[in-house]
Amino acid sequence: MIRSEPLSLRLLESKPLSKTLRHLTFAAADGGLLPTSMPGAHLSLTLTGKLRSFKNSYSIVSAQEQRAIYEVIVRRVVESRGGSAFIHEELQVGDVIAASTPNSQFPIASRARKHLLIGGGIGLTPLLSFLPALRERRALREFHQVMTPTEVGVAEALLGAHASRDIKVYAGRSALMLDEIMERQPLGTRVYCCGPLSLMNAVDAAAATAGWPASHVTRENFSATGGNPFIVRLARSGQEVAVGEQETMLEALERVGAPTSSLCRGGACGECRVTLIDGTPDHRDHFLTPAEKASATSIMPCVSRAKSPTLTIDV
Repeated sequence: MIRSEPLSLRLLESKPLSKTLRHLTFAAADGGLLPTSMPGAHLSLTLTGKLRSFKNSYSIVSAQEQRAIYEVIVRRVVESRGGSAFIHEELQVGDVIAASTPNSQFPIASRARKHLLIGGGIGLTPLLSFLPALRERRALREFHQVMTPTEVGVAEALLGAHASRDIKVYAGRSALMLDEIMERQPLGTRVYCCGPLSLMNAVDAAAATAGWPASHVTRENFSATGGNPFIVRLARSGQEVAVGEQETMLEALERVGAPTSSLCRGGACGECRVTLIDGTPDHRDHFLTPAEKASATSIMPCVSRAKSPTLTIDV
């Protein structure tokens, strides 16, 4: 099981990139060096608002050798549950917050012949940290990034330091010819995709059509959390906890102080897995196998919800 030691970080800089994107730079609060961040790693931040605390994970965009700082980019979500709103509206330069040690569920394949990166929107962020590592390895690469027309300039600016004919930014999905991109890749290429679910599903479909092995396609998922409210019953204590429409089960458990453990908070790492005793789950994770989901004996509370009015878990 992966464990993450707590860190204390001080915000050095916070600057807007657009109306909805903000670039943050953190350093160790004690002035020391930070643990090495692997490409594709995320940082879980504990954000304490006026009414409650939030734990949100964000991809580290700085290179792994930059141990003096961590950089992240946060999108202000319209229906924010509190985390992104807190960062954009309340977090100030000089503030000290708690964070996890960086953890990566999105590694670079060491033996790939070529690396194909495909991002959509904020899905650009985990892929940014790939570029210095691939350059250091002198690895073949190709990068396709889709943005809204109003944010194309943001992506071009962030990718400017890596200027290359192999990096292309598109204003909308219509210009991204996935079938053609997949078909012309050499054998041994690995694709890494992060972005909206529709984009990642399209990449999966294009790869399958082109005859790619499923093992050569890696996704970083930012899962949707909203849904109908439900009750989660804690079998060991008998407590019943209400999970709201725009709240994850994990957040609800944390809110009442139930014993929980988490890392990625995106349904990928398996750290928050709990035993499901009763109820019909709505599995939204990317960790459990199809057979495990069908058995309905485990659930990932960071992203999954209930199809039944209640769920009972072994907590």
